[in-house]
Amino acid sequence: MKFVVYSQWSQLPESANTLFAQGEQESLFCSRIWLESLTTHALAEHQSLQLFCVLDADTVLAILPMMKSPWDGLSALSNHFTTLYSLLISDNDQQGAILACLVEGLSQMAPQAIRFEPIDDNDINMTRLRKCMESCGFTSYPYFRFYNWSHPVKGQSFDEYMAKRPANIRNMIQRKQRKLEREHAYDIRLYQDMDIDRALVDYQMVYQASWKANEFFADFTPSLVKKLSAIGWVRLAVLYIEQKPVAAQIWFVVQGKASIYRLAYDERWKSYSPGSLLTGYLMQHVIDEDKVKEIDFLTGNERYKQDWMTVQKERLGVRFVKKVVQKNIVSRITQLLKIKV
Repeated sequence: MKFVVYSQWSQLPESANTLFAQGEQESLFCSRIWLESLTTHALAEHQSLQLFCVLDADTVLAILPMMKSPWDGLSALSNHFTTLYSLLISDNDQQGAILACLVEGLSQMAPQAIRFEPIDDNDINMTRLRKCMESCGFTSYPYFRFYNWSHPVKGQSFDEYMAKRPANIRNMIQRKQRKLEREHAYDIRLYQDMDIDRALVDYQMVYQASWKANEFFADFTPSLVKKLSAIGWVRLAVLYIEQKPVAAQIWFVVQGKASIYRLAYDERWKSYSPGSLLTGYLMQHVIDEDKVKEIDFLTGNERYKQDWMTVQKERLGVRFVKKVVQKNIVSRITQLLKIKV
């Protein structure tokens, strides 16, 4: 086995795709198409790609997608778009040796610090990596990042799912829908692959009229949606009132999991709760049509997310510092202050 660092996606051996396909089963955010999109459209000028790999001949056994910064050291290839990060590692009986090779390589990189986020505290691969790093001279500092809400469907129909939602949600959707039907002409359109360019224009119109600030890396979401729509992973729904887009949501459906990625509505139509109406529409579609096994609201602890979801988890970050670096810092401070320890 050997430790190899790649700085471009094109350098990866073809065998790496096996690990990405494996990661995709767990999360969109571990897929190659997601990580490549981050690299292309969501890295700052001072950040550069670092793919830390363990190879056996031409077979890639582990991939740790990272980015390097002159100020922050090494950190996970992630940003505010990312809601889950993990190590991609071959599922075989060599995992101990693979991790040892990976951590030895990381140690020789001599970074100021190494940071992984956001991670699931129950992620076995990241837990094993953390323990291996601690045994090789790193000190770890875990910290809270955000809450995640999700719902396991467990074979329910949409009607069964809604029957267990809080009464205020069920009643509000029925009331607002009747109000909208009485007062305006409206319809909801679902875009998956056809007319995706038109859908993105309407989404941007809604987003600009919403309460949300302008996004950093504005090209990231449109580019990603176009790529994912080509392989059938996109569910982009727009609510039109009097033929004008007033609410839009982008969901991704990957390997039986629906991820609620972006929500926005025009605040001038707030009295009709267009966001809730659109959420109900997409819930019905992914449950009854896509037959998903899980629905994930990704980030945030807002009350409305708790009304739709049932399971709360924490996403964490972990910062690693070499013990020898810590000792050097203490030594320098002690010398400056002339304190004996």
